[in-house]
Order: sequence, then C-alpha cells, then structure tokens
Amino acid sequence: MSVSFSESYKKAGVDITAGYRAVELMKAHVARTMPDGKTDIGGFGGLFPLSLDGLEDPVLVSGTDGVGTKLRIAELLNIHNTIGIDCVAMCVNDVLCCGAKPLFFLDYIACGKNVPEKIANIVGGVAEGCVRAGCALIGGETAEHPGTMPEDDYDLAGFTVGVVSRKKVIDKSAVKAGDIMLALPSSGVHSNGYSLVRKVFDVEHCDLNAPVKELGASLGETLLTPTKIYVKPMLALFEEVKVKGVSHITGGGFYENMPRSIPKGLGVKIKKCDVKIPPIFQLIQEKGRVSEHDMFNTFNMGVGMSVIVDKADADQAISVLKAHGEDAYVLGEIVESGDGVILI
Repeated sequence: MSVSFSESYKKAGVDITAGYRAVELMKAHVARTMPDGKTDIGGFGGLFPLSLDGLEDPVLVSGTDGVGTKLRIAELLNIHNTIGIDCVAMCVNDVLCCGAKPLFFLDYIACGKNVPEKIANIVGGVAEGCVRAGCALIGGETAEHPGTMPEDDYDLAGFTVGVVSRKKVIDKSAVKAGDIMLALPSSGVHSNGYSLVRKVFDVEHCDLNAPVKELGASLGETLLTPTKIYVKPMLALFEEVKVKGVSHITGGGFYENMPRSIPKGLGVKIKKCDVKIPPIFQLIQEKGRVSEHDMFNTFNMGVGMSVIVDKADADQAISVLKAHGEDAYVLGEIVESGDGVILI
C-alpha cells in the first residue's frame, strides 16, 4: 500500500489518491499554457519567470472571480470542458480594463467528490482559456468537501495577475465629452445573470438539448457558450490607439459597469437601436417578462466589453479590433451628464 493513502480519511469521504490521479491527468493541459511546455504543478507554490523588459515602472494588476450559477448548466448537461474558459475570461477581462497584460492564472475547485477525469476536464477548460489569454496556468487547488455539498456538485474560482507600465494604466482620467464608446460583441450571456436565466427557463425541468428555432441551436448549447476572452485584440489596440477607458460588462449590465470607465459628471448616450442584441436576450425578456431596464441592468445584452477613445481615433480603433477578429462598432458618445448610462 502506498504511504500516501489513508483508509480512515477515505471512509470519511476524502480519497487523497483521487487527488493525485487528478493532478497527473491535469499535467498535459497545464503544459499547453507554459512557454517551455513544462509543468511543475504539485508543489506548494506556482513559479513564474517574470520578464520586465520594455516595461517602465511596472505595476502588477490582480483579479479574481468565479463562474456563478452557470455551473449548474454544465452540471445538468454533464459537459465540463468549457466552464474553465469562463473562469479565466472573468478574471483576465477584468485586469484588461486597467490596460494590463495577464501573466499567470491559478484556479480553485471545490467538489463533493473528486472524480479525477471530471476534474481534469474542468482544468482542461481552464488551460484552454489560458491559451486564449496568452497566460500561464501555474497552479491551483482541488478540495474535496464530503458532507457539505452533493457529490456531483462543484464550484470553480480563479485568480490572475497581470502587468502594465504605470504611465500606461487606464484610469479614465482622460475621458471627456465628445469621446466615443465602442462595443466589442459578446459571445452570448457570458457568466452573469444565470440565476435569472435558470428561473426564466426552469432549467431543472426543461429539455436543454432540444433545438430552439430562434437561437439556431439548443438552449443548453447557447447558455453554455464560453465567455469571450478579449486579451489579444485589446493588447493590440493598446499598442495602436490611446485608450481612455475600458469596462468589462459583467453582472449589473450596462448601468453598473459602463460608468466605472467614465469620470463623475459625464455619462454615455447610447441609442438602443444601435445595440446589436443576440436572440438569446430577446428570448429571455419575452419568456420571463423581464423589463427592458432589468435586462440592461442584469445582462451584457451583446456587449462584452466597452472601450472609450477619442472621436478622432474611433475609426482606427475599429480597424485594429476587426483585424484581430473583433467586430467592434460605435456604441455611443460621452456627454456632459451625471446620469451614467443614458439609453434613448
């Protein structure tokens, strides 16, 4: 018998050998995110070789988040290889708002029962998210919580650190009336508002695999679509254009997030007809009889990230973003107002 085995602990609900097996299965996924293809996961700390060449007065920027109740959709569909992309996206998109390049990522998984193949699937999604974000997955933690959560349940959270030169930190101080706000389209609901989504569609009792004509896909496929990661197009934009403000449109929708990139005394005027709203949001609003205000105050409504630039730079910014795969468009204009977001 291995010395790293406890029969008593296993009887209490924790199989430490399953944890070791999960780590072994993760290693190939983690290696994808490392520049040299090597991984030393399993130690007490994650190591990252930090190069600050070309960075003047570097500032570290950190962010942490989870996936929320979107996890329930993954559990109902028994599809666990994409939810990790959401976890990475929620963190790296946040640090982008300061102008930072994500460097590395760590995850935390709490589960009722450690099934190594399932945990490795989840981490595989995290690794894919890190590849898309160009950052390294340098470590994490899996904790088995018998008796405190059902065996099939799990929760997922993550943490990232990025870096930016102090003089390039985006702090909204340069935003002025007349500037233009651009929209970067979302891939769907992303990872916010799922408590309302689950209630509207009664996901515990509906057929998530049934095709929905309005969506051109099943409801489950649409709701599980991973959150878009904007790192590479946004880093390209930072190099080409002076970006004055960035908002990641998460929980709280337009009304809570866009004002975070606008100084007090200013607002953004947006024509509702200019917002490119995906069908899933129209379906949520109609089926749930959700007010228009609550839709824009809960969901991203098709805008995953907003960017503020000088009016003279708007066309160039759109061109740069489109060259990097983002179908960006003009969303609104910064105006003298204390009302934050003005939808007309």
